[in-house]
Amino acid sequence: MALIDKPSNDKTLALDDSPKNEDDFQGASLISFIQKRYTKSEESRRTDEDRWLRAYRNYRGLYGPDVKFTETEKSRVFVKVTKTKTLAAYGQITDVLFSNNKFPLSVDPSVLPEGVADAVHFDPKNPEGATPPSIPFGEEGAASIGNDFDLDKLEEMLGSLKEELKDVPGLKNGPGQTPSSVTFYPAMLAAKKMEKKIHDQLEESGASKHLRASAFEMALFGTGVMKGPFAVNKEYPSWTEEGEYKPTIKTVPEASHVSLWNFYWDPDANNTEDCQYIIERHKMSRTQLRALKRRPHFRKNVIDQLINQGETYVKKYWEDDLRDYAPNFDVDRFEVLEYWGNVDIELLEENDVTIPDNFKDGDELQANIWYCNGKIIRLVLNPFKPAKIPYYAVPYELNPYSLAGVGIAENMDDTQTLMNGFMRMAVDNAVLSGNLVFEVDETNLVPGQDMSVYPGKVFRRQGGAPGQSLFGTKFPNVSQENLQLFDKARQLADESTGMPSFAHGQTGVSGVGRTASGISMLMNAAGGSIKTVIKNVDDYLLAPLGKAFFSFNMQFDFDPEIKGDLEVNARGTESLMATEVRSQRLMQFLQIVSNPALMPFAKMPYIIREIAKAMDLDQDKVTNNMEEAARQAALMAPPAAPAGGAMPPGAPPVPGAGVADMTGGGAGNIGVGAAPVPGEQGFSAAPQPPMGA
Repeated sequence: MALIDKPSNDKTLALDDSPKNEDDFQGASLISFIQKRYTKSEESRRTDEDRWLRAYRNYRGLYGPDVKFTETEKSRVFVKVTKTKTLAAYGQITDVLFSNNKFPLSVDPSVLPEGVADAVHFDPKNPEGATPPSIPFGEEGAASIGNDFDLDKLEEMLGSLKEELKDVPGLKNGPGQTPSSVTFYPAMLAAKKMEKKIHDQLEESGASKHLRASAFEMALFGTGVMKGPFAVNKEYPSWTEEGEYKPTIKTVPEASHVSLWNFYWDPDANNTEDCQYIIERHKMSRTQLRALKRRPHFRKNVIDQLINQGETYVKKYWEDDLRDYAPNFDVDRFEVLEYWGNVDIELLEENDVTIPDNFKDGDELQANIWYCNGKIIRLVLNPFKPAKIPYYAVPYELNPYSLAGVGIAENMDDTQTLMNGFMRMAVDNAVLSGNLVFEVDETNLVPGQDMSVYPGKVFRRQGGAPGQSLFGTKFPNVSQENLQLFDKARQLADESTGMPSFAHGQTGVSGVGRTASGISMLMNAAGGSIKTVIKNVDDYLLAPLGKAFFSFNMQFDFDPEIKGDLEVNARGTESLMATEVRSQRLMQFLQIVSNPALMPFAKMPYIIREIAKAMDLDQDKVTNNMEEAARQAALMAPPAAPAGGAMPPGAPPVPGAGVADMTGGGAGNIGVGAAPVPGEQGFSAAPQPPMGA
């Protein structure tokens, strides 16, 4: 069976799905290869699963099977401080990442962009491109400004502005050097168009919801996982004028959350970039399995055979724990394994898979294989260029020797155990010390009496028996000492997690935290630990995910307007700076560069857009792009009078234009010359009759 180029939008080599070849292809050794790697990953992460189960039980307030109570321990209390700490960490992460109400990704041009110009300019007052005499670089230096590219090469580097600027006279490379010059930034324009496109795709695919789910597992278990982007068909409801439902189907790239329990990685790798393979385990219903037939390159006839055979799902041991020890139940689902990783070409050829000639030079190929119940339902070569595994695992606290990180629940596992123990001891002691223990001398009592004790109880004594018959013993109350130890364990939990109690609403803070400035100082110090977490999110999740979306758009949805030497930057750490502080700093910088001597060194379009963003305004609606700024500058510029004072035909008259009256009589410059006296030209008073007339 050959890898063929199926008729689809992405020219991806996939396994043939013709009915005559289904029974011929078994792929036994290929399935064994995938199953062997899956078993290795499952066994190697067993210790990690034990850590995750303890973290989950501490979060839910459940005692595990390893906790045994004695007969004297009556209290089974569980103080869920782990839940409070985990939700506080999760809340801080989401508040930082979504403080600007959008996905924390930005696309910026490179410092020295290649293939597209960083800036181009032209001077409407000097369209021929002559060197202005005011440039202080001398004739040689001034002539070199903007002339390091010929015109043909410069047109190729205009990017999305090529059509708009192709007829502009005197266009040069580099920023303008005169007040009348107009500067365009093709690289920045392409970057912002790409950024807007990626944000629109993330919004349509609900990436913010998936990022929050990954952030929660990252805080609880220590690792959050996302995957993507994958092209999916999204249905938009629409009705015709006759009331007929005709939805609009749009293909969008999607990034989704992957549960850590279904994520199996290469145990010899310390991060996803070093993984040779990654396997995701799916639990699918019949409807979900049938839905795969509508996706590209899935073998529809093989899926029908699997559905006819029936569900074959086998539960894992940890699934009962995640269901809080629910009674045994059957799962009517299919277990489907999704494999991404390297496969030797020899192994593919052993399974009668014909490799195209242009791929035979290598020793291995990156493939995506879906496997279910002994049958391969999809086999394609990795469609991404460059080939990479589309999974991203981000640790809460980095473990340099393992892909799995360390979370809040694991950091406070011991202190949670101490708090539970001290609280149980305090409760048991309070119950015991709050009641009397009675000692009864039955020889002094009438036989056959009920020994229960309650208010108003009467015991009948034997006649003439000496001494007291009932004695009450009160045990000492040491619950206060146990509660002091509980508070100490809680303080240790604050230290071990880096999440102090006042950060999530503890009242009664004393000492430095009694004042507003003191609590502000403590909160800033407490934010130091979350900065490391956000930096991990930037480095291990947001940056590679943004680059994957950039590559996806360039490969499958190529648009010349977004072509450029661009960089995808994660902006999670920038959100740690308060919006008000950022806005104030931008305004201060704007005042500094308002100095005419410093203005040429400032990128005013970028500053204006950042001020609008800091004020939570739509940058595209309140600021002009380069083309709109050029038109606005042309409208605001005063018209220049040509030599001789003659205005062009059709131009509106300008008062005082072209008049050289130095007397100050109204048509020239006011305040220049001497005021006319009676009898001189320009004197506006009525003529006076001569004396004696």
